[in-house]
Amino acid sequence: MKKLLYIYIILLSFLTFSQKKDVDSLPQNTDEYILVKPGDSVVIQLNEITLLPKPKFNSKKDIRYYLWFRKKVYKVYPFAKLASERLDTLNARLERIDSRRKRAKYTKLVQNYIEGEFTDQIKKLTTTEGRILIKLIHRQSGKTAYNNIKGLRSGWKAFWYNTTANIFKLSLKIEYHPESVNEDFLIENVLQRAFQSGKLQIQESKLSFDFIKIITARKAIINVDEYKLMLDKMREKWNKRNKQ
Repeated sequence: MKKLLYIYIILLSFLTFSQKKDVDSLPQNTDEYILVKPGDSVVIQLNEITLLPKPKFNSKKDIRYYLWFRKKVYKVYPFAKLASERLDTLNARLERIDSRRKRAKYTKLVQNYIEGEFTDQIKKLTTTEGRILIKLIHRQSGKTAYNNIKGLRSGWKAFWYNTTANIFKLSLKIEYHPESVNEDFLIENVLQRAFQSGKLQIQESKLSFDFIKIITARKAIINVDEYKLMLDKMREKWNKRNKQ
């Protein structure tokens, strides 16, 4: 049962080596979105595939932060999608291999392939992108990184991996809950609209939730306050460092 370990070797490579600061600039294109005031009704956009309320923002500045966040989801999602596909293929092949030695050999080949394909790119991820990736691993596999490692190795090993992740303010226990966590709602909002427009290739979540009900309950309101605060603090630190 070593098949999932190698995906998390990639995650751990990111957690161990990536210290890049999240200093991305905000995009300027906000023309496709609307501004709303308290009391406005939800604007509905009809589509041949699905029906989603148009996202609602309080200012153009909020739209720019949303586009900044969307860029990060677009960047990370292909990693989670491809990793899930590799794991499904590995699972199917291992079920057909009876020999323990041949199973180990095949697993090692997959490990080398995945590490060569992803490691260098994942090391370049920012902390925000790494957190999104861990959440999407849960979305795509149905299990947290921590629980997968715990099942494959031991609770003690999972504990130390999680402790390492915490150094970078990340946790391998992070779950994906778009119905209750604002960031997860934003991720799913980005994904569903990208699936709808064809900008990302759809891969169904292995978690159970109804996004239409979730977005309807939230009245399609996009809250990016946490990122505004985060980037403001980062700019302040960056400016202080440059003045020294």
